[in-house]
Amino acid sequence: MAGEQYNPPAGPPPSWRQRHHDEYAPPSGPPPSHRHKETFDPPPGPPPFRRHNETFAPPSGPPPSHHHDETFAPPSGPPPNKNQTPSESNPPPYHDWTIIPDTALLPPPPAIHHEISPTANASASSADHARHWTQRNPLAPPAHLSHAAQTARQNQQYLINRPREFTGQIFPNRTPGTHRLKAGERCADCVLIMALPSYSARLDSPLETEVARTIYFEVRVERMGRAGDAGIAVGFVALPYPTWRLPGWERGSIGVHGDDGRRYMNDNEGGKDFTTPWRDGETVGVGMRFAVSEQPPGYGESRARLKVEVFFTRNGAKAGGWDVHEEKDLDDTSGDVQGLEGFHDLHAAVGIFGGSDFQIILNPAEWKYYPE
Repeated sequence: MAGEQYNPPAGPPPSWRQRHHDEYAPPSGPPPSHRHKETFDPPPGPPPFRRHNETFAPPSGPPPSHHHDETFAPPSGPPPNKNQTPSESNPPPYHDWTIIPDTALLPPPPAIHHEISPTANASASSADHARHWTQRNPLAPPAHLSHAAQTARQNQQYLINRPREFTGQIFPNRTPGTHRLKAGERCADCVLIMALPSYSARLDSPLETEVARTIYFEVRVERMGRAGDAGIAVGFVALPYPTWRLPGWERGSIGVHGDDGRRYMNDNEGGKDFTTPWRDGETVGVGMRFAVSEQPPGYGESRARLKVEVFFTRNGAKAGGWDVHEEKDLDDTSGDVQGLEGFHDLHAAVGIFGGSDFQIILNPAEWKYYPE
């Protein structure tokens, strides 16, 4: 075998490139770069910047500059000239004032009801005492007036029932139907009531006479102390009435008070806004007018209703009033109209507290205001 001769394989010898290619042949399939592209293909749909533009698309309509121009558009016509004066050829714009409603024909707003007065208030015990007193003493029926009493009414010969709470003086009459009084500085709440009724339900009711009836009197304030320390009130009351209460506070009474300018009607709280406080030297008056009402009796009423109006005057001029049957607000807790509908006698009354000088004028010849 050592002597055997080595024969090379048949065919040409392989080149280096062939050997290298055989040893390092690439794997089958596409090159790695192709697989990388397939692995990281983009997601379907448009690129992200297109969705962004669609989300924040501009609003419909013209750009904001157009709205700005429309909002602040210049007025029509030529620009004004600071040296130019209005003329017939270039008058100022006309405003049709007839389109403004006339509020003078509208009814007045309802008066606001208050729980307390801003100046002076009676104690709670006094109010409780009066409430129990009125419960024990109901309103009296209309009185039978004698011939002498009727003559005294016609001649304004009214006497004053002096309450025990009154501290002061009642001077003799200078003229018929006129009384001058001076209340002490420490005079407690009280009411001076005329002995004869100004309105007699038997003699003066329009349901009987078929004629309207008006009652009225005045008070001339000579001196009234500081608000809160003194006051005068004018009104009418039905009997019996607690003498330590001002008119308007208890049932069967109306009153206008000079210390706070408020009106009271069967109201033992703070009254309703009405006028301004009175001043020294003023003459005030209060009246009531009774007439047959055009409305039929209400539900549950057994007799016809009278139309009853209250009016107030200052210095000879009418200064307001109200209807006894006025509508009330829901929060109005004031009393009803018991004793004020024309079915009970009503007496002129003046309430006072604290020091004051005044005159009660029942004689029409001395009045500054003359009701119809």
